[in-house]
Amino acid sequence: MNQKPKLLFVINLVAGNSAIDWKQEIETYFKDKEVTLDFFVLPKKIVKKELKIYLLNSNADKVIAVGGDGTITLVANILLHSKIPLGILPAGSANGMAKEFGISLLPQEAIAVIETGKIISCDSITINDQMECIHLSDIGLNAQLIKYFDEGKLRGKIGYAKVILKTLWRTEKIIVNMETADEKICREAFMVVLANASKYGTGAVINPGGSVSDGFFELVIVKRINFLTTLKMLVNPGPYNTKHIEIFKCRSVSINTKRKVPFQIDGEYMGKVKNIKAAISAGSLEMILPQTNS
Repeated sequence: MNQKPKLLFVINLVAGNSAIDWKQEIETYFKDKEVTLDFFVLPKKIVKKELKIYLLNSNADKVIAVGGDGTITLVANILLHSKIPLGILPAGSANGMAKEFGISLLPQEAIAVIETGKIISCDSITINDQMECIHLSDIGLNAQLIKYFDEGKLRGKIGYAKVILKTLWRTEKIIVNMETADEKICREAFMVVLANASKYGTGAVINPGGSVSDGFFELVIVKRINFLTTLKMLVNPGPYNTKHIEIFKCRSVSINTKRKVPFQIDGEYMGKVKNIKAAISAGSLEMILPQTNS
């Protein structure tokens, strides 16, 4: 007798879209299907070691992160190189990764991908030999924005608009020295992005044509910020004016700045840094994506 496939759902109850009863939605969808369901509800104080032990000893055929980008990154980092496929149910505020992969924000449609989607080997970016980026990391303006937003009391569009104005008012250009396998690059920039994907949760496309499974990442240097550039990111992305944004395809890069600058990985503020080394880790993560995703 064939054993029922086991699905393990890691649920973050304090994620942005907490109005949805995800456990009920999941149980409703799989009610008459031949699967075994398991649930791990993340505590307020997450102990990654305990979660890792549970995940890797669960004998799950698929592990699904139910939460925002932070939850997805947490689970993805545990599953790297394990060959256990990762699914996404978007329950956060921005849901950048779900949007990147074309996963519906409607619960039942998103859950259907877990059953009917295809499994693709995706890349990650190893940073300073100890951290992994699944989506987008950067130094400068956006990382500072994330720091202010985390510290602020306002949420939603009003809070985000206030944080953007504060960030633009205070952010200065950074002198950045970068070295890839092919060239040395020195620029003044508002931000530098390590892009394993194409767009942020806001919908702004920072890396047109970016792919999470091509064995490369893009080094995106944002030298100028103005209304027209921002509008283009949202409405008609790429190719960008190289006087404003430069993009270099690479497998590794070393980044050095004159002063310490804000740094974020997949939406999590990591403090200030002066030196970053990044390298692609090709095919490190198996992901469950919609059939229509290329």
